[in-house]
Amino acid sequence: QVQLVESGGGSVQAGGSLRLSCAASRYDGYYRMAWFRQVPGKEREGVAAIVDDDSTSYGDSVKGRFTISRDTAKSTLFLQMNTLKPEDTAMYYCAAANYAVGSAWRAIYEKDYNFWGQGTQVTISS
Repeated sequence: QVQLVESGGGSVQAGGSLRLSCAASRYDGYYRMAWFRQVPGKEREGVAAIVDDDSTSYGDSVKGRFTISRDTAKSTLFLQMNTLKPEDTAMYYCAAANYAVGSAWRAIYEKDYNFWGQGTQVTISS
């Protein structure tokens, strides 16, 4: 059973930084991993994705502020979030997929991921 466990969420003031981590129970076989976020009453939004050659993709609202990376040896995915804004407040989810979707991975669609963590809350105050 694949398990993804997020950590690192919390409350910070606008302009601050947080680093989220996602520990994967197994790392082999993933074509891609990603971070999503969701605010109550809204659809889950793709934040950032990374594939096996370490290519990355970002949602327009976080480009230049967030960085996705991974430590394959430790089976851990990261999301470095800088210059945080109140609108970044959300539950952040780690996701992984064990099948290919070609170049469509860059659009970071929720439907393209079949493993999910439980989420970690990020709250940014103004």
